[in-house]
Amino acid sequence: MAALTHTQLEQLTRQLKADYQALLNEVRDELENTGDQRRIDLLNAEPGDTGDESMATALADFNLTILDRHIDAMRDVEAALQRVRNGEYGTCIDCGNEIGFTRLRAYPTAKRCIVCQEQREKHYAQEGHPKM
Repeated sequence: MAALTHTQLEQLTRQLKADYQALLNEVRDELENTGDQRRIDLLNAEPGDTGDESMATALADFNLTILDRHIDAMRDVEAALQRVRNGEYGTCIDCGNEIGFTRLRAYPTAKRCIVCQEQREKHYAQEGHPKM
C-alpha cells in the first residue's frame, strides 16, 4: 500500500481541523444550553412531582453524555493531528502498516488499519458478555 501523498495529507489535515472546529462549536452550544429552559421549567413547575424531577435529571444526563462524546471525539482529532506533526499519521499503531487514504478519508482519526481494527473489535466485542 502506498504512503499518503502530500496532497492527500493536506486534504486530511484540513478535514481534521474542520471536524475539530465543528466539534468545538457543538460543545460551546451544549454548554450555553445547559441551563435549558425546559429543564428549568420542569424543576420549577408547581406542583412538582417526581416524574418532572426525573425528566429534568434525564435531560441533564443526556446533555452530559453528548458533551462527553464530543470531547472524546475532539481528543481523537487532537491525537490524529499530533500524529500528523510527528510524521506517524496514516500508520497503524498495531502492525505499522499504512492505513490507506480511502479509510482515512472515511474516518480521519483512524489509528489502525482495517485488518487490525477488525481484529480488535472481534477481541473486545466478546468482553463483558456472559457465556452460557
